Amino acid sequence: MHREAGEKRDFLPSFVAALDAAGSEEIVVEKGYGSGMGIDESTYAAASSRLAWGDLGDCLQQDAVIQVRCLDEEHFEQLGTRSILLSMLHYTTRPERVRRLAELGIHAISMDGLIDDGGRRLVENLAAVAGNGVEATFVELAKTHPAFDDPERPPLRVTVLGSGAVGSHVVRSASHYGDQQVRDALVAKGVKGVEVVVVDYDLTGHEAYMRSLLSATDLLVDATQRLDSTVHVIPNRWLASLPGHAVVLDLSVDPYNFSVNPPIVKGIEGLPQGSLDQFVFYPDDPAYEELDSRISTEHRRVALSCYSWPGRRPRECMEVYGAQLEPFLDVLLNKPADTWDSKSASLYERALARAELGRWLEVRGA
Repeated sequence: MHREAGEKRDFLPSFVAALDAAGSEEIVVEKGYGSGMGIDESTYAAASSRLAWGDLGDCLQQDAVIQVRCLDEEHFEQLGTRSILLSMLHYTTRPERVRRLAELGIHAISMDGLIDDGGRRLVENLAAVAGNGVEATFVELAKTHPAFDDPERPPLRVTVLGSGAVGSHVVRSASHYGDQQVRDALVAKGVKGVEVVVVDYDLTGHEAYMRSLLSATDLLVDATQRLDSTVHVIPNRWLASLPGHAVVLDLSVDPYNFSVNPPIVKGIEGLPQGSLDQFVFYPDDPAYEELDSRISTEHRRVALSCYSWPGRRPRECMEVYGAQLEPFLDVLLNKPADTWDSKSASLYERALARAELGRWLEVRGA
């Protein structure tokens, strides 16, 4: 994906086979694809006789471009007019991306916007978002907590902001320290376990309550899906109430964006934006100083943030995404995007229609 070295998520050969079975005339794959996960080019070639190798420019000129993380915006103009871009586009928090794709007339489809009729995401790996993030965070908490494995310590307290799909996965993962082997070892020593408190939106606006809760929190997790991404859930000054050993985990990973008005901000103010190359930030990390001066970073704890937590285990991640996307391929490849019907008898056509940028903008009156 031409991003950080840790970003290795390429679709597996099984997905190439699915594209072939769905009717692709040609499947253009960039040279070196899959190498980060140890997959040889011959394995891709064996998956389809329709496969052709190319460079990035060749790939971008196809009728449909499929990639998990969105292309850098500098590549948008290389896409063919009225072509399809299927990617994690995050419309609501990337207004500049939306504007540029709309200007170019690209049939953009946000993978994260593919939902069923009840609003449940059809392409997601939220269990890995929670599990990978929580596991990494408990590794850090074991370093900062003065009595992590002491049988005399009280239960560890985890505070989760948000009670949606990610939050529910956090509860299950955190109650086992994010790692069953760690839990088994601590249980064997007679160490008390983990207490998880879930705080939904209606409580987060009450400062006195929240600061009292934070004062007894060992691990603070942002698993929110905010309707208004211009307002912090936890202002930085509230972090002063956290114990010094506390660790903060950012799972919503909304970006900072001060190029729009009002700016888009993180749920917890003052956290750096992490990546697969660096997702742990200690209080003296230079990343804090690199944040916009309008962001308060006065109160700091060890913080974890990653643009994509599932990417920490790339092969497992792509097995999930590939299987979830396969049912969409028949509509994607064989029916013109302009004709996708949000009232179709096909769930997958309805979902594609709703997630296509032009239709998405129409619904919002933009």
